[in-house]
Amino acid sequence: MRDKYGKIIYVGKALSLKKRVQSYFTPAAFRKADPKLRGLIKSIADIDIVELSSENEAILHETKLIKDYKPKYNISFKDDKRHLLLTIDMTQPYPVFKLARLITNPKSIIFGPSTSSRELRAAQDYVERKFGLRKCTVGIPTKKHHKHCIDDIVRFCSAPCIGAISKEEYKNRAEKAVLLLSGKDPEGLKDLKENMLAAASGLDYEKAALYRDVRSMIFKIAKNRSIVRRSPAESRESAIKGINEIAKLAGIDKPPKIIETYDVSCISQKHAVASMVTAIDGIPHPALYRHYKIQTSGKTDDATMMREAVKRRTVRLLNENQTLPDLILVDGGAIQLAAAEDELKRLNVTTPVIGLAERYEEIYINKSGKITNIRLPGNSQALQVLQRIRDEAHRFALSHHRKIRDKLIKESILDEIPGVGPVTKARLLKKFGSVTRMSKATATELAETPGVGLKLAETIERILAQPRIAGNA
Repeated sequence: MRDKYGKIIYVGKALSLKKRVQSYFTPAAFRKADPKLRGLIKSIADIDIVELSSENEAILHETKLIKDYKPKYNISFKDDKRHLLLTIDMTQPYPVFKLARLITNPKSIIFGPSTSSRELRAAQDYVERKFGLRKCTVGIPTKKHHKHCIDDIVRFCSAPCIGAISKEEYKNRAEKAVLLLSGKDPEGLKDLKENMLAAASGLDYEKAALYRDVRSMIFKIAKNRSIVRRSPAESRESAIKGINEIAKLAGIDKPPKIIETYDVSCISQKHAVASMVTAIDGIPHPALYRHYKIQTSGKTDDATMMREAVKRRTVRLLNENQTLPDLILVDGGAIQLAAAEDELKRLNVTTPVIGLAERYEEIYINKSGKITNIRLPGNSQALQVLQRIRDEAHRFALSHHRKIRDKLIKESILDEIPGVGPVTKARLLKKFGSVTRMSKATATELAETPGVGLKLAETIERILAQPRIAGNA
């Protein structure tokens, strides 16, 4: 939410944005709300919206915006704290779970972020005890480290430092812990529930609460689709199987080595963007990613934007005699598929196109002039490959989307005033400190700024005095 001067005054998240915003603009809110909330409501001139794919992503984005812009009406996250994460690097000889607030190791498997540090700590403690995982943070534990440690006595540590367990067996235990925290161990979840009920029946409510917190944390992680990273070899093997299935599905003679995926995103009619992600043998290659600022004038829809992105990319490949993709994937259903196919037809390009609609994860294919939709099982390798590439295209479009948003957020109302360039803007802000103070100054006072004449000062005074309407802040 921004005030009439374009300054961010509040950042919030909601599963139902309509209900959240409506709650601010009710008669009861004006009458009964505390002074802070009434002040916020009276200050709102514009509302910007960012749509994200999960609650975890929303939490992280909300935290980042609050830390970057320190909105007046936000309290949470203004300090240096962030939501807690649980990480483990399975590439290490003896993997260990670590709590963190920042992701510093890209190889780590991430669980969280969690709004409840108590639940996350309980989950960490439970899997460490259950699977005998070490607590020490040294890279490779040795007998020297064991001299000062009694975790094998008091914490059920399997003590790899003294050779009480082999490296292979320890890693196997760590993998089981990861499966449990990912919600992919039905037997482990069943044991948790049984232990919780048994503890409650025995009136050991403290232990029952521990099991409850661990189950709660695991279900939250699973709900937010936390991803367990696989090794590069496993990813490549899965991708190859997937593209073989895709070839049969799309009626292609051979597996598509190069797949180009398109997604479109729009802040408003003025700020539409498209992304193109290239995958080779089913694996995305960031160096080949491209984004496009949609140039079509007037009102644009998904089909129009998709058509432009596909045209611009394909024309460039043709003009530069570059290799065309073996398959094009569009994020969307029949409308987006038809738009891409129509544009390729105009260019006399026969590259096959398929669509993947996010709502039901249905695949759209044009067979003999008729578009049909296919719903594959969730464990289909073909669907998983298409989902990974589509999600990467969506992420890439959204990241570019955010860059534009951040730039717009930082813009000042001064940028809209004719005659006020970067130098004059800097001088005005240096003299008055803020746009708010500037708006209270007279033309004569404004004219005292170096480089600002009386005529320009009068223009600034007039524009700053105008009420800012939603959408223009």
